[in-house]
Amino acid sequence: MGRIGFVATVAGAVLAGCMTTPVTVPAASVSQYRCDRNITFAVRFGDDSAAIDSAMLGKEMLLRDAGGLTQQQTVYSNARMRAEFGLGGNGRAAILRVASPPLVAHCAQH
Repeated sequence: MGRIGFVATVAGAVLAGCMTTPVTVPAASVSQYRCDRNITFAVRFGDDSAAIDSAMLGKEMLLRDAGGLTQQQTVYSNARMRAEFGLGGNGRAAILRVASPPLVAHCAQH
């Protein structure tokens, strides 16, 4: 077997071993919120992301952003929306800020 054949055999064995190794992905948490203006949404938190699903606002994928005054406060945003979570005395309040159409909604987790 030539050098190229040996390298291909070793690479194939390594890849085969990688494909059989199980990968555990932590389940993302889902929270439900009710806001003023009759807005409701579900948010699924992942690794540095928040996927928002709302009948009124649609679906948005937000990425973790700088911000937050306390350790429990997290901020996520994209070009259309900014969401601040972990607000209020109990950390269960949130604010949604939508760029277009302009909207600010105060929300509570339920």
